[in-house]
Amino acid sequence: MVSYKLLTPEDVYLTAPAPAEARREETPPESPGSQKKGVCSTSKAFVGLGTFLFALGCSWLVGTIFWLKYPGSELPARAPSPSPAAGAASGEADPDTCRAIPESHRFDCYPESGVVVTRELCEARNCCFIQVSAEPPPAKNGVPWCFYPPSFPTYTLDSLNDTTLGYIGQLTKKEKTHYPRDIETLQLDVMYETDSRLHVKITDKSGPRFEVPLSVPLATQKASNPAYTVLFSKTPFGLIVTRTSTGTVLINTTVAPLFFAEQFLQMSTALASRYVYGLGEHRAGFLHSVEWNTLTLWARDVPPMELTNLYGVHPFYLGIEPGGSAHGVFLLNSNAMDVALQPAPALTWRTIGGILDIYIFLGPDPNSVVQQYLEVVGVPAMPVYWALGFHLCRWGYKTSNGTWDVVKAMRNYGIPQDVQWNDIDYMNGSRDFTFDPERFSTLPEMVKDLHKKGQRYVMILDPGISSTQPPESYWPYDEGLRRGVFINDSDGNTLIGKVWPGLTAFPDFSNPDTHQWWYENLQKFYTQVPFDGLWIDMNEPSNFFDGSLNGCPSNDLENPPYTPGILGGTLRAKTVCASAVQKLSVHYNLHSLYGLMEAMASASALRKIVGKRPFVISRSTFPSQGRYSGHWLGDNGSKWKDLSMSIPGILNFNLLGIPLVGADICGFSGSTTEELCVRWMQLGAFYPFSRNHNSIDQQPQDPASFSPLARTAMKEALLLRYSLFPFLYTLFHRAHVEGWTVARALLFEFPDDVKTYAIDRQFLWGRSLLVTPVLDPGVDYVVGYFPKGLWYDYYTGDSLRSAGEEVKLQAPLDKINLHVREGSVIPAQTPNTTLWISTGNPLHLVVALSDDSTAEGDLFWDDGESIDTYETDQYAYIVFSASQNMFTSKVLHENIEATYITVETVSFFGVKQMPSNVTVNSKETPFTYKTNQVLTVSNLVLNLGQEFTISWI
Repeated sequence: MVSYKLLTPEDVYLTAPAPAEARREETPPESPGSQKKGVCSTSKAFVGLGTFLFALGCSWLVGTIFWLKYPGSELPARAPSPSPAAGAASGEADPDTCRAIPESHRFDCYPESGVVVTRELCEARNCCFIQVSAEPPPAKNGVPWCFYPPSFPTYTLDSLNDTTLGYIGQLTKKEKTHYPRDIETLQLDVMYETDSRLHVKITDKSGPRFEVPLSVPLATQKASNPAYTVLFSKTPFGLIVTRTSTGTVLINTTVAPLFFAEQFLQMSTALASRYVYGLGEHRAGFLHSVEWNTLTLWARDVPPMELTNLYGVHPFYLGIEPGGSAHGVFLLNSNAMDVALQPAPALTWRTIGGILDIYIFLGPDPNSVVQQYLEVVGVPAMPVYWALGFHLCRWGYKTSNGTWDVVKAMRNYGIPQDVQWNDIDYMNGSRDFTFDPERFSTLPEMVKDLHKKGQRYVMILDPGISSTQPPESYWPYDEGLRRGVFINDSDGNTLIGKVWPGLTAFPDFSNPDTHQWWYENLQKFYTQVPFDGLWIDMNEPSNFFDGSLNGCPSNDLENPPYTPGILGGTLRAKTVCASAVQKLSVHYNLHSLYGLMEAMASASALRKIVGKRPFVISRSTFPSQGRYSGHWLGDNGSKWKDLSMSIPGILNFNLLGIPLVGADICGFSGSTTEELCVRWMQLGAFYPFSRNHNSIDQQPQDPASFSPLARTAMKEALLLRYSLFPFLYTLFHRAHVEGWTVARALLFEFPDDVKTYAIDRQFLWGRSLLVTPVLDPGVDYVVGYFPKGLWYDYYTGDSLRSAGEEVKLQAPLDKINLHVREGSVIPAQTPNTTLWISTGNPLHLVVALSDDSTAEGDLFWDDGESIDTYETDQYAYIVFSASQNMFTSKVLHENIEATYITVETVSFFGVKQMPSNVTVNSKETPFTYKTNQVLTVSNLVLNLGQEFTISWI
């Protein structure tokens, strides 16, 4: 075992329940400062037996951790030397001990970027220095040359006492280290909040520090049967969390020293495996690499690119354990941070402010992990129905009539469209809450026309408020100054940056007064242009200056002792000064929360203005964002790579609790090709949020602008989406109520199949529909992976039985492959050009029977737009099930909305023999049966609000 401190019986606290091999009745021997007391024994023999069992248990634990870190063939030829005993000199790193630490287990002692680490610099920190390459570090795939020795000074656990939720402890540090202003005494709180959720907080015992103002559940009693076991190393301090049922180590912080300084906090942990997901927002595969991969989190305006921090910050990861169980870890911290992954496998949290506020979720499956995470940060809102239609936008329509012409062309070709958008060119001088009185003079009339046709309108808003116009000529700025709603610089003056309108001030959305001011601005604009939703962009916040018009002061907030690997190298790069002052705190702490707080203000305002479910799409995001907005993946390019990279982005945000997510279909920047745009429209038809958007001065890429062949293929893809609306809407209901993902990685449904762990060129809708898009140019086929089981072609009902294998599928330009998983019932609907029309059309149920002829599904239905219909019982809920040649529809919750809909057709896939008789509600009914084992019953006209039965013999 390589760890910062090997666990020994006298250095470990065991908390119940312990692993079966280590479970015992008495506590470990008391150590200095400990308040825990042992249980008296009744005989020396019992004491001896207990001691033996305890030693055996600890040996098992050490062995387990050692096995976890060196599975199978990765075992080293010789185990590293044990750590020096407590009290050994920590001023120098022992060369032999340093050399014994394998490269994969070297935790970086000099993570500062832009520094060539020399032996002198490293040893000045009392760390190990071993040059692993002739090239300057990082070299040899990132192996650090300078790394912590086992003797590096850190905290000691001085006391540990019981609380109503778990334990409270005191950590002390007697030796200063290389980051300034070490906090010498910390408080440790370990809270057994639920059987599947452990909460650990490490804070400054002497006083408060910034904590993220997120509303989280407050447990009132200790979990009665937790799925986890917690152990503590005293000297040096370490925390070990295992899964009680398997003994798998989920968290082991003994692998490296703990840091807690004023502006540098660091905690490392071993990982249960190399399979790590989440940690948004980055452009990468769904499965993160642990080959010396550092992910920086700090909201940033930059077109999506690899190896840099992007628009959102989500310090949450999901890990897969040996055997397929899953757990999650969430660090509730908004300060700039690096998350370093290394091949041990291990992970290091490295942040420059706040506290260490950590949640651990025990799953045990990936879906459960996400659900438990959302119990903390909040489940996503139920979207308004039209949000799930097709959206069309571009920067560069140039006029309202130009915009209107595109809408009319879409209508003329019968191409589905629910929402028309405008980018910043609708504004007067790029100023929020205005529209150009000349170029967009007919905007109000266009919006009225959209509404008459059952369509909606969404426009962009940027947070930067123009500051250069004459006084009293622009109410948003003038009134904002009067109310003091803007971010100030460190001298207390309004901070001025630069965005599209020129010099701008930035609203402080941490101030409740700003929310009211934002609402009033929107209300005033709504009286002119009755918009339906909001697109909030540039809200990292983005700034064309670094900091402000007048620069930023030179202080610790602007120049912290450690700066994570932020694009631009400073916290203020293309945003406002870190030292800027907001109502709640300095921008240093609040920066990555800006988009979330603006989304909260926007959603609240829309609820008041339109009186319906708010529709907000935000670029910058933070945990809990799904409660207020959806997200698009930013300013992508019209390239095949961007097409394929959109899938891991969408899967990641579903994992992070923001299921209403999509990428700009056909790409934002650059000009698309017809083939690329067709393939992208097909994939985009299965984005949870489906919007085609492109940039100014590029070729048009709306479906109506292409050749008849391409236009028809795009239209068919959208009609397919619209036909599946009942199924998609029900998935969003399950996301809202239960924390489900909508677009789902195959891993989530097949965690026992290791082949699914890295798949991100296919995905599922829910558990039932497998989407296999074409992501490469010039091909008429695609290779997809089918997990073990029975799958059906959605279009034909043809069956495909897989043992867990790749299958070559035909994919001409007008087709996207779609398969139904056995045991599923898919409610579909006759589509039309808007969801307002479609949702009144008859239903078509697809019943995909499993080998034992069973299937199940459900349907949630309401008016599509009223707020909190589920919470106020204004909905219908129907469950479908098939078994023993009988299909039933049961109404579990009644609502008048369901009575307006009829079921017209039911198709059964996988009926093994041609029936001689089919009855509907005991009445014999005509049917068709095809040789591919598809039974179809048509012309039913069954009221959805009433139960019915179909049977066959």
